[in-house]
Amino acid sequence: MNTRFLKTLLSAAALSASVAAHAYPDKTVTIIVPFAAGGPTDTVARLVAQSMGATLKQQLIIENVGGAGGTIGAARAAKAAPDGYTLFLHHIGQSTAPALYRKLSYDAINSFEPVGLITDVPMTLIARDDFPAKDLKELLAYVKANKDKITYANAGLGSASHLCGMLFMSAIETDLTTVPYKGTGPAMNDLLGKQVDLMCDQSTNTTSQIKSGKVKAYAVTTKTRLGSLPAIPTMNEAGLPGFEVAVWHGLYAPKGTPKPVIESLNKALKIALKDATVKQRFADLGTEPVAESRATPEALQAHLKAEIDKWSPIIKKAGVYAD
Repeated sequence: MNTRFLKTLLSAAALSASVAAHAYPDKTVTIIVPFAAGGPTDTVARLVAQSMGATLKQQLIIENVGGAGGTIGAARAAKAAPDGYTLFLHHIGQSTAPALYRKLSYDAINSFEPVGLITDVPMTLIARDDFPAKDLKELLAYVKANKDKITYANAGLGSASHLCGMLFMSAIETDLTTVPYKGTGPAMNDLLGKQVDLMCDQSTNTTSQIKSGKVKAYAVTTKTRLGSLPAIPTMNEAGLPGFEVAVWHGLYAPKGTPKPVIESLNKALKIALKDATVKQRFADLGTEPVAESRATPEALQAHLKAEIDKWSPIIKKAGVYAD
């Protein structure tokens, strides 16, 4: 190919990308959330979207595409046009899907352009308000003595509550009857209605229920206690040493989205994570934005790869798979 012609093509491509970035966005942007409305990931997405929209001067709307542990929404996002008008916000499940599902129509790493990490959400181990055990020590003894009678609710295969429950049962070497739901909302409703016994879920979904006394809380899954729930001990304090899990959230775009567009989105995300309203709402829900150094495409990419390496052997050892 003629060298001058090649340079012309490259210059035209660069100019096109520059113009696209300058004009971006000139219409509504959709963020796909792969879970039902009202759940913890949906809450994170709506808080961030509102602030990012103000920076980008365009509305960011949420499209809830639930099912199959987040993989249906992920597949739709992976196949979307790489123009910056369809984004994808997912949690830790992005790193566990490759091990949980034998067949995926997308690649968890290579089908997306990372935008940045958003927040690490702690989890809480809770029970219906009339569950017999008064603290974690009693709970562990009661569960082991009555394992065939106890039900554990989760938001479906691959959900954060499913992963936390899997780790909990592995840690106490006791299997419980699991009851999967199509989302966190229905699972919480049945826990409140005393149809199931236990659940481990994100503080963004449980804090208000714990504060109101509608559920019984036993422990948080972080190294330190939460400022929003100071009376709730950590798993380590309460009698389950070494148990720690947090649900990180990240923002992605389809593979091939122009770099200038990713840069615009990343800038808006960083501004959102410094937004006083976002920070306060996150605090109310028991979490906080990640440090600015982690709210980058490079940090999200590295974290995702590390989490895939962490979870794959755990899931394979547990023998939990979906077709």
